[in-house]
Amino acid sequence: MKILAVSDVLSNKYYRYYRKGVLNDIDLILSCGDLKPEYLEFLVTMAGCPLVYVHGNHDDRNEREPQGCICADGRLVDVNGLRILGLGGSYRYRDGEYMYSEKEMKNRIRRLWLPIKKHRGFDILLTHAPAQGINDLDDLPHKGFACFRNLIEQYEPTYFVHGHIHRNYGVRVPQKTETDHTTVINAFDYCMIDL
Repeated sequence: MKILAVSDVLSNKYYRYYRKGVLNDIDLILSCGDLKPEYLEFLVTMAGCPLVYVHGNHDDRNEREPQGCICADGRLVDVNGLRILGLGGSYRYRDGEYMYSEKEMKNRIRRLWLPIKKHRGFDILLTHAPAQGINDLDDLPHKGFACFRNLIEQYEPTYFVHGHIHRNYGVRVPQKTETDHTTVINAFDYCMIDL
């Protein structure tokens, strides 16, 4: 399965300089947030495959949800047998619909224990913010959630895909990182994943 993960910025390759057929071999698109609905609608239309998304911390600026896409924010969705747990948003550093304290994010996760148990875990953890100590930064807006790290350690998903940490910030944040059992993907701009 070939997966395209996108986050935070409109990709030149898949939007501004789009060439017919460039998305033909994509089986699934994952969006980690902070992308305009029009962009996600373009991707799902051109690729002709499912697109699963979570909200980013700036998505409260969007006036509507993207059409033809699957919102996994605060849910566990099954797409062609692939179990995707979605938790959008970032650490609260100002008022915003998709910003949470550590306690609030833990409560969101607690509400998902039954779907996680029913599906016997999940294959992909899809978030906007990173996990604490994995690709996060020291400042509050870019701090990672400790509860995400706990989820990774407890359920050992194949992939943890996040956005929010722009690689053009001047910090050395890798696009792919390995933990004991999980590959961590920073989907800023875009990243291809072969599952």
